[in-house]
Amino acid sequence: MQNTRLLLIVFICSQALYSCQPNAAKENFFTTEVTESTALDASNMAPFPYADTVYVPIYSDIYSRTKDMRFLLTATLSIRNTSLQDSMIVSTIDYYNTQGQFLHSYLDHPIILPPMATIEYVVEQEDRSGGSGANFIVVWSGRNEHINPLIQSVMISVSGQQGVAFSCDGVSTRRK
Repeated sequence: MQNTRLLLIVFICSQALYSCQPNAAKENFFTTEVTESTALDASNMAPFPYADTVYVPIYSDIYSRTKDMRFLLTATLSIRNTSLQDSMIVSTIDYYNTQGQFLHSYLDHPIILPPMATIEYVVEQEDRSGGSGANFIVVWSGRNEHINPLIQSVMISVSGQQGVAFSCDGVSTRRK
């Protein structure tokens, strides 16, 4: 009986220690990220005939308790080509602050986004330049009106035991 208890205690302790270690088996090996490699450079391509400009709200921070207390957030801009067949060209990703002032561009040149691919850009939690009313302007083009990308922002932060996460959809401002 005592040996059983001892074995049980050793088993529980080993499980507790093992669960605190990073587990490589938990990694998702099927996830890949599209980066701005030379293969995606669309500088030499003419824009496709169908184009859109999308406004995407980003919250670098939100108010917490009072107007003077801010909860800083990490924001991710996600641009997803939902077409199974057609590529799209992303020519502009510009970041603006709460006052509408241009902060910087995330693209040096147009990029091509293959079918079903996603590109993401992160505004780090410590970056306070955008403020609570920050936004992205994304300009993209496609071969036809059937291309309908999903352009969203995802905001997240954790502080102690408090966590915040939410997303916002982009809004088309100039479809042609």
